[in-house]
Amino acid sequence: MSFKYPLSFPVFEGNEKKYSNKAIEAGHLATYGEFIPKFERKLAREMHSHQAVALNSGTSALHLAMVLLGIGPGDEVICQSFTFCASANPIVYLGAKPIFVDSEKDTWNMCPELLEDAILSRIDQGKKPKAIVTVHLFGMPAKMNEILEIAGKYQIPVLEDAAEAVGSKYFGKFCGAIGKMGVYSFNGNKIITTGGGGALISDDVYLIEKAKYLSTQAREDLPYYHHLEIGFNYKMNNLAAAIGLAQLEQLNAWVKKRRLINQRYRELLDGFPGITFQEEPEGSYSNYWLSTILIDPDTNGISNDKLRVIFLKNDIETRFLWKPLHLQPVFKDMPYYGGNVSECLFKNGLCLPSSVTLTLDDQKLVVSHIEKELIKTLG
Repeated sequence: MSFKYPLSFPVFEGNEKKYSNKAIEAGHLATYGEFIPKFERKLAREMHSHQAVALNSGTSALHLAMVLLGIGPGDEVICQSFTFCASANPIVYLGAKPIFVDSEKDTWNMCPELLEDAILSRIDQGKKPKAIVTVHLFGMPAKMNEILEIAGKYQIPVLEDAAEAVGSKYFGKFCGAIGKMGVYSFNGNKIITTGGGGALISDDVYLIEKAKYLSTQAREDLPYYHHLEIGFNYKMNNLAAAIGLAQLEQLNAWVKKRRLINQRYRELLDGFPGITFQEEPEGSYSNYWLSTILIDPDTNGISNDKLRVIFLKNDIETRFLWKPLHLQPVFKDMPYYGGNVSECLFKNGLCLPSSVTLTLDDQKLVVSHIEKELIKTLG
């Protein structure tokens, strides 16, 4: 379904056509061609990471990261509950068990105190977690200093799911380049896109070289097909990399625009009863991939679903915040540590249109529907 005011729509205003035409003219459309290494090098430079490998999705990147850490059947991996299912699905692919942890109220990301509770509990039960998957939700950095301190105490590697946080920073470091490994998504609705794609980054050269090897079916460097390990068909294709390179050239401008859009929403909704925003703690710099609000029905008498339906009738796309994974039927038997923070965020939250093409007048229109409903409800 298309909307006049979409949630997050891709924009192609740079060298996308030029680079993709060059890839087509060269006949290099698959996993060979000049744009794959160019995209990988530029991504690594932009994120201040040593190396990157371009892959066909963020989920593939996270799965590959777990393979590199040796996660397998019977292992346990701690995962943020308040996130998309792709953060946890690769754990299950490998026969391991996700252990879910609730969020904290500041960033809506993994709560460090509950993380340590979960680690100690699993150790007491004879199962030290093999890894920690923390997410930078909607572009907002998680509390990485505290998380890394706890992870270091128990010598557990941290995988950063920065699928939504390309360009976000935490105390000057780019999200994705802080933990052991980081993953990005370049899906069609992300801040930069390759259509469908992702990447894995790390300062560990061995891990990235191993990832490149495994992502192309673990082919040995021989004049015939020879395989010593099971590999994956995860490599990004050259045409997608061509588009990604052009998008990456515009990343800084688009982060600024998304932050401007978020600031405008804050100004336009300032003083509206029962409407609050995801906050940006000191040291955090969010790309504000999506601008999100919480709606308190006890204060203003309206709900996130009521607003969603109103927006839908007016050709405006909105979306609930993520339904916590520990509440998903597919994960109902998995352990969970925490209270109801993520559940309350899901019940009260809404993502607003955040495309870089959004004008001030567009945002005023979006906000006008909230204002009309508040006037109707509160008088």
